[in-house]
Amino acid sequence: MSIFKPARAAGSRAKFALLLGGLAGLMAVGAAGAAVPDSDVPSVVVKYSQETLASKAGVNELYRRITFAARQVCPDAASIRDLAAQRHVEACRNQAVARAIQQIDNPSLAALHAIHSKNG
Repeated sequence: MSIFKPARAAGSRAKFALLLGGLAGLMAVGAAGAAVPDSDVPSVVVKYSQETLASKAGVNELYRRITFAARQVCPDAASIRDLAAQRHVEACRNQAVARAIQQIDNPSLAALHAIHSKNG
C-alpha cells in the first residue's frame, strides 16, 4: 500500500514523504488468502520538496529516486529463470511507481512516467 503524507519540516520549505508499498510481501501470503497489515508491507520513504518539481532536472531526479525505491521494495526474484516470479516483481515495481506518481499528482512527473511506461 502506498501512503502519501506531508512530513513536518522546519523553515519555509515543506517536504513530503512518499511511502512505496511493495506487493512482494503480499505475494507469499497470496496463496493463503490472509490479510497483511500495512505495517508488514515493505516501504521506502522518498522525500522531496515542491521546488524539486519546478524544474525538469528535479522531476527527472525524483522519478529516478522513485524507480530506485520501487526496486528496493520489490526485489529481484531468487532465480532469473523463474519467469513467473520475474513478472510478479516487474508488476510490483510498475504498480509502486504508478501509485507514487498518482499520489504526487504533478503533470510533469506524470508525463515523464507516461514516456517511460510507453518505452518500457
